[in-house]
Amino acid sequence: MIKGLALLSFCFLSGMWCGSLLGNSLGIDANVGGVGFAMIFFLLLKEASVKKGLWNGEFAFGIEFWNKLYIPIVIAMAASLNVKSALSSGLLAVLAGLLPVLLAFWVFKVLIKKLGTS
Repeated sequence: MIKGLALLSFCFLSGMWCGSLLGNSLGIDANVGGVGFAMIFFLLLKEASVKKGLWNGEFAFGIEFWNKLYIPIVIAMAASLNVKSALSSGLLAVLAGLLPVLLAFWVFKVLIKKLGTS
């Protein structure tokens, strides 16, 4: 499990570095997509370890554990930050986030009625 945590930490730090680098190159004083880079690095390194035959025992358990845990936590953290930002930014930001969600619910309702439940 420690090896999985080490790989996760490496991916996180590399992703944060890439996000900061991208932000600086765009002239923004912020991290742009660092968590996304980290998730991509993590998934790519997992696949590379499978191809090289390193995917066994404790290493596999550590990777699978953090792989299942990392992505939902990051998405939940990003979503809560987006909600806080939207609420503090005003009504237009709230509507820009709320309307696509309501539209998606409506599309799913129409698709389920059209395709049936079988």
